[in-house]
Amino acid sequence: MRRIKIIALLLGLISTSLIQVTQASEDTMANFTKAPVDDKGLFTNVKGELSQGGLNVRVPFMLRRFGTYFRSSDGAPTLNKNDGAALRANALNNEKATITWVGHATVLVQMHGVTFLTDPIWSDWPSPMAYIGPRRFVEPGIEIDNLPKIDFVVVSHNHYDHLDLPTLKALAKRSADTKFFVPLGNAKLLNSQGVANVTEMDWGNTATYQDLTIHCLPTQHWSKRSISDTRKTLWSSWAVTGPEKRFYFAGDTGYFPGFKEIGEKLGPFDIAAMPIGAYEPNAMMKASHMDPKESVMASLDVKAAQVLAIHFGTFDLSDEPLAEPPVLFKEAAAKTALAGDKTWVFDVGETREF
Repeated sequence: MRRIKIIALLLGLISTSLIQVTQASEDTMANFTKAPVDDKGLFTNVKGELSQGGLNVRVPFMLRRFGTYFRSSDGAPTLNKNDGAALRANALNNEKATITWVGHATVLVQMHGVTFLTDPIWSDWPSPMAYIGPRRFVEPGIEIDNLPKIDFVVVSHNHYDHLDLPTLKALAKRSADTKFFVPLGNAKLLNSQGVANVTEMDWGNTATYQDLTIHCLPTQHWSKRSISDTRKTLWSSWAVTGPEKRFYFAGDTGYFPGFKEIGEKLGPFDIAAMPIGAYEPNAMMKASHMDPKESVMASLDVKAAQVLAIHFGTFDLSDEPLAEPPVLFKEAAAKTALAGDKTWVFDVGETREF
């Protein structure tokens, strides 16, 4: 068994070495500044370390998360279970550009004959230990076994609801060809769990996969999985651009000027997946998460023709009512160029063409 794991890791490293990763040049209109590092050698944001509120805010918040067992799921998104048949057929026929909301920040995108996932999580508990912390209110919109072949995965950062090791291991086991793109410092964790086909990227780096360019881009957030690793690994947003279609994934982020830079250098995008939840309590969340109004502003900044709302209602991550984010999102968009059918709020499992 140990020999098999070693061989798998070696094959993954060889495959990863074949992926072209470069510091984006002016020729690709994506000359972004590398991620900043503070005087302690830790990754930071353009505006520096973010405020997360005082202990008088954070401690009660964490205690409320342990009470998730007693919180009603009323107002959570509707589940529209997807059997994956149309997605599997599309992966073979290469006919349509589609986007599917699996739940939380997990979306499945098909474009230019390539199928990829963002921040995949199929686990019920985004925490170090099952049954401790926030629970899942809505099951994934499609079973892993019903997915089409996944060509690659992008991961925005290492928080448990975005970097879910059980899911990443399952995807790697399902196909040794699946590639995993992560921000700097995250490959070691995946490699330690037998996920070998990993490529690390800094802000401004690009990679190519068939006809697509994968861009690792700035965002405003932070990283942490244990007591001692705060900001030791990078966080990012991602863009995937092709000859005809352009997709943007904001990951997990507060509102910041970098959205306008992304729009100016890589926009317009056919569709953007934007987080709209986890904004209360405001004193704790403001710097690292967007409220629905800010998500609309960010979508306009990146020049998205359409925007899909994500990162709300799936897990018990914050204090706002479960049903509130999509309502406020639609209300904010109604006053902008994204009014009407340009703002998408899906059922979990729903697929649309873009």
